[in-house]
Amino acid sequence: MAIDKALYQAPQGIEEDAQALMGEPDLEIEIEDPEAVRVSVGGEEILEITEGEGGPDFYANLAEEIDEAELQSLGNELLQNIKDDLDSRKDWEKSYKEGLVLLGLKYEERTEPWDGACGVFHPMITEAVVRFQSETIMETFPAQGPVRTKIIGKDTREKEDAAARVKEDMNYELTERMPEFRMEHERMLWNLPATGSAFKKVYFDPNLQRQTSVFVPAEDIIVSYGAVGLESAERVTHRMYKTSNEIRKLQVAGFYRDIELGEPSRLKNELQEKKDKESGMSSINDDRYVLYEVHVNLDLPGYEDLEDGEPTGIAIPYVVTVVEGTGEVLAVRRNYYEDDVTQKRRDHFVHYVYIPGFGFYGFGLFHLIGGFAKSATSIMRQLVDAGTLSNLPGGLKSRGLRIKGDDTPIAPGEFRDVDIGSGALRDNILPLPYKEPSATLYQLLGTIVEEGRRFAATSDMKISDMSAQAPVGTTLALLERMLKVMSAVQARVHYAFKHELKLLSAIIRDYTDDDYDYDPIEGSRRAKQADYDMVEVIPVSDPNAATMSQRIVQYQAVIQLSQTAPQIYNLPQLHRQMLETLGIKNAAKLIPTEDDEKPVDPVSENMDVLKGKPVKAFIYQDHEAHIQVHMNAMQDPLVTQLIGQNPRANQLVAAMQAHIAEHVGFAYRRRLEEQLGMPLPAPDTEMPEELEIQVSRLAAEASKRVLANSQSEVAQKQAQQQAQDPIVQMQQQELMLKQAEQQRKTQKDQLDIQIKQAELAIKEKELAVDAAAKADELKLREQELLVKAAKDADELKIKQQLEGMKLGISVGESRQRGGKTR
Repeated sequence: MAIDKALYQAPQGIEEDAQALMGEPDLEIEIEDPEAVRVSVGGEEILEITEGEGGPDFYANLAEEIDEAELQSLGNELLQNIKDDLDSRKDWEKSYKEGLVLLGLKYEERTEPWDGACGVFHPMITEAVVRFQSETIMETFPAQGPVRTKIIGKDTREKEDAAARVKEDMNYELTERMPEFRMEHERMLWNLPATGSAFKKVYFDPNLQRQTSVFVPAEDIIVSYGAVGLESAERVTHRMYKTSNEIRKLQVAGFYRDIELGEPSRLKNELQEKKDKESGMSSINDDRYVLYEVHVNLDLPGYEDLEDGEPTGIAIPYVVTVVEGTGEVLAVRRNYYEDDVTQKRRDHFVHYVYIPGFGFYGFGLFHLIGGFAKSATSIMRQLVDAGTLSNLPGGLKSRGLRIKGDDTPIAPGEFRDVDIGSGALRDNILPLPYKEPSATLYQLLGTIVEEGRRFAATSDMKISDMSAQAPVGTTLALLERMLKVMSAVQARVHYAFKHELKLLSAIIRDYTDDDYDYDPIEGSRRAKQADYDMVEVIPVSDPNAATMSQRIVQYQAVIQLSQTAPQIYNLPQLHRQMLETLGIKNAAKLIPTEDDEKPVDPVSENMDVLKGKPVKAFIYQDHEAHIQVHMNAMQDPLVTQLIGQNPRANQLVAAMQAHIAEHVGFAYRRRLEEQLGMPLPAPDTEMPEELEIQVSRLAAEASKRVLANSQSEVAQKQAQQQAQDPIVQMQQQELMLKQAEQQRKTQKDQLDIQIKQAELAIKEKELAVDAAAKADELKLREQELLVKAAKDADELKIKQQLEGMKLGISVGESRQRGGKTR
């Protein structure tokens, strides 16, 4: 048996959790204090507790505490206000009722000008409504889900993971747990273009134990005269229809007062009766109660707004539920949050507007092209009736003429017997001169229909008027001109839908557990409320493009423009967005980008570059090692030879060089941080002006030190490389020999000077003391012998050093000649 998969699959892990729960025994819940129970109905949170010194709870039903006479007076006053509000919109309801007829949902049986005359309606309005509903539901609610997310504040990896989880969770809630959501949304989109206004009510349903959003027709939302929006309206009333059993459930739950209501009122609702008539329904057996849920500002005695303990006289928001006819008040509750010092009214309704009008309700097709539709219907009926009379004409006949079969129309190919009193047959019958359907009237019908469709922005584009060779920009301009009105309507729907999703996400965040019911693909289970606080939920629809064709043409224009300067565009990201716009699944796998890459080793990066896949450097990697591996790969002759045979060789080399440059940039950043002694701000971080100036100055000083260190390292490496050169070594040895020879000569000169000085001293002594010289002759000769011996020893030592150096030079030259020979 084949099982169809859901449009939006349940997140990973939910099935396992469900199976685990099925195996557990039933839970038994015991309420310690039955009088303290939290109940939420209709978006209202109620905490019913027993009264103590502090009085009723903030969210309790105040109708249980207010005097019965005051309640009756309040109910009657509100019913009178509601009646005044209904009277103020009489003309709007009249246009509404007349427009319902123009939809043509029910064929009109006409007896004028004759029985069986044409009762067809021109489908101008119905066509526009169906087209708007079909286009908008596909834009706002695709199969993948209606929700996408937007990160609040700085974009981080943690927030990106949270955004993915919130998107998955919201789409699962709206497509799987809320099966009625799409149907209610489509009902709203049917009513919106016709009437000009439609409403959605968002609240937590205690029976379903989840959030819900239901469609409310425009006629059931009643606002005070002069209101222009839900936020500024002094009074907003929701007319509800509930059975006695539904009311009893709410009474037992403590949401409504437990009182006898009597029989439901039978007050006439002309607008509802008109809708029932046009849709072929009847309200004969309708025994539902009509309740008015009034969102109004009141200054209730005993519950006044206080300042310094004194009443201020300011009316504050309440929700009062009143029964139609009797004026019984079932509930009175505060309609603002307890911790809200501004006492702002809580939002429960979302107003969708087709075309904003002069007042609260918007203008719809009933108001905009109702006259066109009425005229087109009239002309169409005239043309059909004219054709009927022309094909089956009537006329006059003489009283003496008798036709067998009476006066019933003659069928095609039928001949009947005729009794003629006198004269010829032609003299007894006179057909009336009926004309064929008028061509002028038909042309006028086409003009009216075309004008109505153009005004309703539903006319088709004439492709024959466009050249197949027209630039994409020209096509885009034509599309924008034709779809400008519809684009504005779609933008208003987008804004209202965003508000509705915001209310739903707040309920999901506040009324659910802290953790997910399943294991998210990314992140921890206990991150649900934290995820919703970090991201904003928005619709998937694009307010700048009303249709998919318009978005595709926009992307085609960008792709065409990128061909003129591809180096400044992120082409993978551009093509991925194009695939996502076309609705292609797994676009991330088809076109991976740098943002999808994860850190890998340099060898894997080389393989990815050779395969044409994107690569990305990360700030914490060993960039020197990566650069060395990449440079060695580029200098490898085998790799160079293989790349040279690839037709995409230039692109591969450019990609590798760009990746190496990325590592070089990170390596230089790390050297700056080492000189600064502190980390720099993360790349692409938005910094205040003062901080950016300080960082720039510090980086300038650090860059000088980095430059000096780099220059020193380069000079040292060059010296080491030169020291390893054989020619340089020979030159250094020759220099050393020259230095030794020069040192020997210097020593010899010094010894010669010393000898001459000694001889001069001796001669001076001989001349001065000739007598003493003879006596000391033996001593002088001994000194001469000592000097001579020292001289001979020095000369011998110098000769030995010279012979050793010459021997070393001979050995070096022989080794050099031996190396060259090899």
